Amino acid sequence: MLPAKLCLVPLLLALGVGSGGGSGDGGDSQRRRLLAAKVNKHKPWIETSYHGVITENNDTVILDPPLVALDKDAPVPFAGEICAFKIHGQELPFEAVVLNKTSGEGRLRAKSPIDCELQKEYTFIIQAYDCGVGPREAAWKKSHKAVVHIQVKDVNEFAPTFKEPAYKAIVTEGKIYDSILQVEAIDEDCSPQYSQICNYEIVTTDVPFAIDRNGNIRNTEKLSFDKQRQYEILVTAYDCGQKPAAQDTLVQVDVKPVCKPGWQDWTKRIEYQPGSGSMPLFPSIHLETCDGAVSSLQVTAELQTNYIGKGCDRETYSEKSLQKLCGASSGIIDLLPSPSAATNWTAGLLVDSSEMIFKFDGRQGAKIPDGIVPKNLTDQFTITMWMKHGPSPGVRAEKETILCNSDKTEMNRHHYALYVHNCRLVFLLRKDFDQADTFRPAEFHWKLDQICDKEWHYYVINVEFPVVTLYMDGATYEPYLVTNDWPIHPSHIAMQLTVGACWQGGEVAKPRFAQFFHGSLASLTIRPGKMESQKVISCLQACKEGLDINSLESLGQGIKYHFNPSQSVLVMEGDDIGNINRALQKVSYINSRQFPTAGVRRLRLSSKVQCFGEDVCISIPDVDAYIMVLQAIEPQITLRGTERFWRPAAQFESARGVILFPDIKIVSTFAKTEASGDTRTTGTAPKPAVLEEMLHNLDFCDILVLGGDLDPRQECLELNHSELHQRHLDATNSTAGYSIYGVGSMSRYEQVLHHLRYRNWHPTPLETRRFRIKCSELNGRYTSNEFNLEVSVLHEVRVSDKEHVNHLIVQPPFLQSVHHPESRSSIQRSSVVPSIATVVIIISVCMLVFVVAMGVYRVRIAHQHFLQETEAAKEAEMDWDDSALTITVNPMEKHEGPGHGEDETEGEEEEEAEEGMSSSSSGSDDSEEEEEEGMGRGRHGQSGTRQAQLEWDDSTLSY
Repeated sequence: MLPAKLCLVPLLLALGVGSGGGSGDGGDSQRRRLLAAKVNKHKPWIETSYHGVITENNDTVILDPPLVALDKDAPVPFAGEICAFKIHGQELPFEAVVLNKTSGEGRLRAKSPIDCELQKEYTFIIQAYDCGVGPREAAWKKSHKAVVHIQVKDVNEFAPTFKEPAYKAIVTEGKIYDSILQVEAIDEDCSPQYSQICNYEIVTTDVPFAIDRNGNIRNTEKLSFDKQRQYEILVTAYDCGQKPAAQDTLVQVDVKPVCKPGWQDWTKRIEYQPGSGSMPLFPSIHLETCDGAVSSLQVTAELQTNYIGKGCDRETYSEKSLQKLCGASSGIIDLLPSPSAATNWTAGLLVDSSEMIFKFDGRQGAKIPDGIVPKNLTDQFTITMWMKHGPSPGVRAEKETILCNSDKTEMNRHHYALYVHNCRLVFLLRKDFDQADTFRPAEFHWKLDQICDKEWHYYVINVEFPVVTLYMDGATYEPYLVTNDWPIHPSHIAMQLTVGACWQGGEVAKPRFAQFFHGSLASLTIRPGKMESQKVISCLQACKEGLDINSLESLGQGIKYHFNPSQSVLVMEGDDIGNINRALQKVSYINSRQFPTAGVRRLRLSSKVQCFGEDVCISIPDVDAYIMVLQAIEPQITLRGTERFWRPAAQFESARGVILFPDIKIVSTFAKTEASGDTRTTGTAPKPAVLEEMLHNLDFCDILVLGGDLDPRQECLELNHSELHQRHLDATNSTAGYSIYGVGSMSRYEQVLHHLRYRNWHPTPLETRRFRIKCSELNGRYTSNEFNLEVSVLHEVRVSDKEHVNHLIVQPPFLQSVHHPESRSSIQRSSVVPSIATVVIIISVCMLVFVVAMGVYRVRIAHQHFLQETEAAKEAEMDWDDSALTITVNPMEKHEGPGHGEDETEGEEEEEAEEGMSSSSSGSDDSEEEEEEGMGRGRHGQSGTRQAQLEWDDSTLSY
């Protein structure tokens, strides 16, 4: 870089400055001053004041206007350039820097972090300096002084904090406060935006309190000491930057009681354990009158169960079982039975399976098959049903058919029908033209609010023509309107009985359903030829749960009480408060079902008070509680017994047949877990569940025939009706199986099953018959396991009983197949055990007979060795145990040659192990299935050779 003097020469020449002058050093100095004065003639210029903003913890200052210095000496180098901005003040955290000397732009910035909480604003002086005529600062010219005012912009770095960690207040119940107490929070931020508290909020939900923006807490509803004695709520605060408090504060509000009339010391939730009998609902309840002059008190306890099942907890047995339990007459026809193979007309309906409730949505109807109900009802019959129905849909109400018997084709006459129309129940009964041609009562109308209240009600229509009586929930109602009509003229048109809609067979192009029902139906039955008694009707609709009073004798003097028929409402009245308290403490809940419906039962206690004279009577608030019926322990019903046995053909052919389930056992258990203490302290694992037996009823057992229905020409299942009647059970029999039904104990069902017999008049071609039992409680709510039984025919052949059998090697004699008739079957019985060697001999004989003698026929062979024939005849029906016996099946009955040698060797070995035992044998079924089973079993298999009329327990044998 050239010296300053040399640099100025061209500039001076350009400005017209001569180069003449004095000589020597003094002349040079004077010359330079003159040159500088001529070049740097002006001072820099800046604004007189600036306003700046800097964000907390930032270093950039935003100035308004921007920091710019101007110099009129521009564009002369140095003289027209800006070299510095200087700040005047002590320990200011700012500095000014030049960004561009030529343009004079500068910037103001912080030298250290700025904290608004320490100082919110700064004011100082700033000047600009040009570069003079050279780099030396002494020659710089400075501008005038400008005032700079800087404000620090706050950052919301501090959260609000409450002045107190917790607040506490006491209020009196029953009052609404404008302000219970005030909470206050502060914020350390410097700016009003971030340092002020703009909002308070209650964090705890579902509390009857509110808070305003100033921190005043008030209650939004009247507080009750009985409901809750203390409230603990959390409150937070927000600054105006919406930053929440670092920690919520706890506000505790204690409710102080005042004397308020009402019932005291009662529990809102009452748990009921099934099977616990009668349980007091209010064992400690008492009325607080606050010294009010009460002359009399009436208390009403109401158990609200309209949403449980059909209005309350009732038995869920089938309708037939319920009818029998209540002593109803026989011959009742169930029109809405559970869907099954025999009752398939309800299969397409919407069903609530828990209680066999059928829901009709206005698009469904069911045809009752012909033969279920007699075509012409007598002058006496009964119709029963459960119905839940609401107002009819649509503007113009249509008829909603419950039950209808109309012409199947050609015409559209309704012979009898039960329907709802405009919340009226109408029963139509058109008599046939068999008497005088006169008007007769035909339509019976009842107008009841319950028909459209969407609740369950039990309806019974007793017909004793021309009188028709309606029972609803056990109460009698006479029709408000009876209209007459002409009898129906005789015709040969078939009739169609329907449920849920009416069959329109005529007057339309295509027969169809019409007048659909909207609602729910259950237990729709008809009983031709007889009317039900009031006692049976009351039993059928009776609740199994209700209110009760323990120890009626202990009620105080002057206490009057009254139950409604279903015992869901109890009214008590008296003039002594103490007696009323003691009487109410004896009110209990009872549910007589062993397996009640679990869930909530609402309970309400309302009171009416009368006072003496002119006194203003006190108001007693209602008690709203609920009973929680817990889930009953579910039973595990298990069927056990012999699963497979053989019987001789003669026994199948006999009049008694074969008893299928001689040792069936029905056991019901439930799991009970024993507590073993805290496993964390004892270190022991919890004890496993222990099965305990439970006694309860069954309502049906189905015996199904597997592998095809029974052939009625040669086989059947039989059971003496006396066995059923003396145990109060019923049964239905078909080729598909046998159904035993009716509510009875498990032992009753066992006894009946012990007598069920299977007969077959032609058992010779029969190989096996398989059956399956499944039992139920509460109409299928609890079901047993599926117990399978397999029965096989034991075939027989006579051989010479004088023949000596070698236990080691026996040459098979020629045997002829003999089929013994039933008359000689008793002679062919024995109680001895067939030896193993004999079985081996039969294997060889079987091969010889098949290959040489019989050829294409299936041969049943046997070899029988008698010890005592006379004793065998006496013990013809005796069973014997073969638990210690090992029998080898002949695997060669179907030309299976390769296995013969092995089976014979095994038979010889086992014969040696059982030496000394008597032996007998009889022919086995030579079916291919048994042949394969015999080959798989080996020495431990079940022998197919049995003695006629002989049976044994094979439960210990493997198959």
